[in-house]
Amino acid sequence: MDRRLATAAGLVLLVALAGCAGLPGSTGDAGTAANAAPGEEPALDRSIEVTADGVATAEPDRATIRVAVTATGNDSAAVRDELSAADESVRAALTDWGLDEDDIRTDRYDVRESYETRDDPDRTTYQGVHSYAVTIDDVDAVGEVIDVAVDAGADEVRRIEFGLSEEREREVRAAAIENAMANADDDAAVLANSSGLEVTGAYSVSTADAGVTPYRVAETAMAAGGDGGDAATGVETGDVSVRVSVNVVYGAERA
Repeated sequence: MDRRLATAAGLVLLVALAGCAGLPGSTGDAGTAANAAPGEEPALDRSIEVTADGVATAEPDRATIRVAVTATGNDSAAVRDELSAADESVRAALTDWGLDEDDIRTDRYDVRESYETRDDPDRTTYQGVHSYAVTIDDVDAVGEVIDVAVDAGADEVRRIEFGLSEEREREVRAAAIENAMANADDDAAVLANSSGLEVTGAYSVSTADAGVTPYRVAETAMAAGGDGGDAATGVETGDVSVRVSVNVVYGAERA
């Protein structure tokens, strides 16, 4: 074959192959579609990425009460015995009231020499604490359970947390995600309008962060039941909030 003819044929073949692969300077849609793997969405020529938060609140349907038994003595064994006796009394009273054993968990157990007497070899004092996390599903009975625990030997009511059951938390989290997506849509619309673009729809969505904020009650927020001694301790309650953050990538085109 003539060398010039062979060279011309080679150039024709090269141009044909380049056309199949997509030449530089071709439209983004054509190049993107050619590079996308089967079953995958093509990449975006223009996009708007937004991170937005959403919050939803609900009344609590679960509470965790943290109470503690304390003991002090000159002998560590005596302190442990006192804590053990109080443990039996507190657990028996709470289970008699209607709680399951699984609802009463040890939160902390500690027996140690007192810091005030550690430097005095002629005087040794030990301090012990056994704290519990008591979980109940009837939030209206929190004050009554506190009274039961205190009457049985608990010395301290340290904190109360009002939260959500797993099923209720899933429901509130779904509402928080919807709120986050609504906020993301609003932000994307503002960004598009400011950039001469138009949002064509969500391309990818993911949750970035989530958290539950229980309603916490300190000891000072609890009120005594009354002069008669029969009323339960009054406890203030409040809503529980769930926050979710979403990352959304939107497709966009010139307006």
